[in-house]
Amino acid sequence: MMKASTRQRSKTYRLDKIGLRELAAGYFRHPAIITYLVLLPPSLFAAFTVGAAAWPERLVSLGLAALLTVLLYPLAWYLLHRYVLHGAFLYRSRFTAAVWKRIHFDHHQDPNGLEVLFGAPLSTLPTIGVLLLPLGYAVGGPIGVAGAFTTSLLVTLFYEYCHCIQHLAYTPKSRFLKRIKRLHLLHHFHNENGNHGITNYFWDRVFGTYYDDAHAMERSASVRDLGYNGEQRVRYPWVARLTEEAAGKTG
Repeated sequence: MMKASTRQRSKTYRLDKIGLRELAAGYFRHPAIITYLVLLPPSLFAAFTVGAAAWPERLVSLGLAALLTVLLYPLAWYLLHRYVLHGAFLYRSRFTAAVWKRIHFDHHQDPNGLEVLFGAPLSTLPTIGVLLLPLGYAVGGPIGVAGAFTTSLLVTLFYEYCHCIQHLAYTPKSRFLKRIKRLHLLHHFHNENGNHGITNYFWDRVFGTYYDDAHAMERSASVRDLGYNGEQRVRYPWVARLTEEAAGKTG
């Protein structure tokens, strides 16, 4: 009975098997999304109450913090995606192999599984804290911190929803969603060394990793395993062992 229940739950939230209505249930029930939604009201409250600034000054601080966040958040995630999640150093250590497996390897192995699609709050929230909150403080003090954090949560929720659409069995009507879906699927199914953005591909253009046609880059043999194969798998076995253990538990 337990195995049947698990299989049914997995089938329900297979993004290549469901539509927009079913997605809403899976999206809003996911622990990562619940975490961001729970943090949003107190963050909004702090943005509009912390400090003793007058409203014009407060709005300027909040606006600057929000603008910086919207501009720089895509850069932060581009750099993390390209150099950390697609790097080799995390799986080469027994201490970080499980983290890498959870936050990216599993997603490339199973791009349509909702369970492993969202970034874990244990990785997203520290990123926000280290990279964006200091910028918020620089432009607005505590008000700027609250504004940057609130904007980061909203951007993350939007980012994750778009990421779902990119893997969903659904053809978007929006030209924006159609475009980012096509670009992201090239990253997953053609060559993982390009199109590291999710909703914003400006930084891919800047750093020369943007491509909008499968003919622009050779098909990659490592698009699913991210280079964790052959000698790498033997020399650094921790991800392989964890994968085998997980398969044994669900088999």
